[in-house]
Amino acid sequence: METSDRILQKATVAFGESGYDSTSLDDLARSLDIRKQSILYHYASKELLLEACVRQAITDLSTALDKAIRKSSHGWDRIESIVKRVFRLANNRPELLGLLREVTRLGPPVLTYAVDGIRPLLEGATMWLTEEMKAGRVRKSDPELLVLSAYSTIMGAAAEVKLFEALGEESTIRDVAIRRKELLRFLKIALIP
Repeated sequence: METSDRILQKATVAFGESGYDSTSLDDLARSLDIRKQSILYHYASKELLLEACVRQAITDLSTALDKAIRKSSHGWDRIESIVKRVFRLANNRPELLGLLREVTRLGPPVLTYAVDGIRPLLEGATMWLTEEMKAGRVRKSDPELLVLSAYSTIMGAAAEVKLFEALGEESTIRDVAIRRKELLRFLKIALIP
């Protein structure tokens, strides 16, 4: 694996798990067994490293959602496929969703950058929901607001393992599967006529 890829991978984990402010380039370099100057050679600043991590996280999220969309057809089948894919991503790569949550906390300018990156996903989902509503497969409502609400709900349920642990709920695979099943039940009741 290339040094720049190793840096990006380790930084994504650090930003996603510990937060941007708690991650120092010195600590990151030590964990990679390289010098800080090596990080700065590939990424001229901590901010640019964060931007590269966000860009890769959005690419990975887009890829996962594209797979879910290709494997499904219309209506509930597609919604269920997307939820399952996001939960799988959260289980396999929790740092990605943690990073996106951290970006929300940080606000502009990195949040603006991230929103610009996911805007095509949100617009595509809004157009799809509009068509599904016209076809009667999804309840009529404001499709843009529905996409944003569904995004927040799904990402929160998939990524908030630490919150669930703090509330005393286990985070075994079985418990995550139960949360996913309950979320799907909630979404089906809310969205499908």
